[in-house]
Amino acid sequence: MKKNIAIIILITLFTKALGFVREIVLTYFFGATAISDVYLIAQTIPTTLFALVGTGLATTFIPIFSKVETEEGEESALRFTSNVMNLVLVICSVLILLVLIFTPQVVKIFARGFRGETLSLAVTFTRISIFGIYFTSLVYILNAYLQLKDEFIIPALISLPMNLVLIMFYAAASRFGNILLGYGLFFSILIQFVFILPSVMKNRFKYYALLSHKNRYVREMLILAVPVIIGTSVNQLNVLVDKNIASTIIEGGISALNYADRLSGLVYGLFVIPIITVIFPTISKMVVEHNEEGMNKVVNESLVSMGLLIIPASVGAMVLARPIVEFLFLRGEFDVQAAVLTSQALFYYAISMLAYGVRDVFTRVFYASNDTKTPTINGVVGVVTNIVLNLILSRFMGIAGLALATSISAIFTAVLLYRSLKKKSMELSFKSSLMKMIKITGAALLMGALAKFSYPVFLSKAGSSLGLIFSILVAGALYLLLIWLFKIEEVEKLKDIVKNKLKNRK
Repeated sequence: MKKNIAIIILITLFTKALGFVREIVLTYFFGATAISDVYLIAQTIPTTLFALVGTGLATTFIPIFSKVETEEGEESALRFTSNVMNLVLVICSVLILLVLIFTPQVVKIFARGFRGETLSLAVTFTRISIFGIYFTSLVYILNAYLQLKDEFIIPALISLPMNLVLIMFYAAASRFGNILLGYGLFFSILIQFVFILPSVMKNRFKYYALLSHKNRYVREMLILAVPVIIGTSVNQLNVLVDKNIASTIIEGGISALNYADRLSGLVYGLFVIPIITVIFPTISKMVVEHNEEGMNKVVNESLVSMGLLIIPASVGAMVLARPIVEFLFLRGEFDVQAAVLTSQALFYYAISMLAYGVRDVFTRVFYASNDTKTPTINGVVGVVTNIVLNLILSRFMGIAGLALATSISAIFTAVLLYRSLKKKSMELSFKSSLMKMIKITGAALLMGALAKFSYPVFLSKAGSSLGLIFSILVAGALYLLLIWLFKIEEVEKLKDIVKNKLKNRK
């Protein structure tokens, strides 16, 4: 499992780097402007609508598939998978039809600040990109199927073709017309489906033309999915409120919020998604086997591993928010005002980086135990808190207030999930993990202090770009030294693995 996580992190590092090249290309050609706002709304609408249903079904698919395969064998599990795919495609067809009929109204729901030509362009983009949800739904389910077959490399690489297609369309749109941005959204999703198909067929997937909601496993999955769908709907309502408020604060506000979220999401994508991807099928099987001791070990190791990576990244992003944003984006159409807005949002998003990881690990424990109700209730409370804070803090802090509201609610949700886990009869103990997290936080804070004081020195001697790089390297070296001196168990294990590898080579 640790080997799979390490491989996925390395692959994700590469794909996320390409993803940032994509974001840099977008900011270079379109900056934080009305056009980029329109594009991001057209990107958000299909994602949000699919998430209302698809996320719930995709999330509950893994534990139910494991159950079907254990009880009735592989062929029944494949028939179940085909049934789910067909059911989701029918739901997507209904959603697409509704969007095509009511496109202007849908766009206004997501961005009430759009007027005139901006609104017209957003409608056009949305009518093109909405068909992508067909392929999004298939990719969600087939990705989960591959993970169940212990195939993690192709799912981890799936953003590679998407990013390449988007970069090409950004460049083409800057020369031949903005309408190509809409087509780029559609083809970037289609290429993901094409990319994943060979691996799916290699892992003995067989498609059946089945469509029945009466199958007992499908019914069980739908019942489990309902709370997740409700929770996802509330989450998407929160996204909608964020975009709506941002569209009324300042032109380019949606884009600035998005760029900051992508920077924060880089840490999540690198260090949370690989861990979640690997542990979810593992703990789902442990639940079926009633192996609570094993599950406790996996969950605790996952939390500490995330902490080792996320906490220093969070502190670094807060301390060096402005230099990081300027280093990555300050060129082309992305101006100083956009950099200020984006760096402010990044600072407040960074506060909750670890909370998102903890929240998702705890949520997967509930999902693996076929309990989707508890995390949904806690999630709804967190989202309502977020929306209320959005409305209050945005009045005083603008775009930064939206980011701060998101962080506070994420931390609150993680705490609620922790309390819910303690109330359940699971043999899960987090005392050792908590002590390790305290040591990691201490090391990260000292690292952050060094970065803050060293950056101005390097800036004056080497310039902004090299100054940022040098300060990150020096502060990072201090962090590595400190966690080694603190003798954290996971670090000690890693050190022993490296030593053994070196001995074997000699």
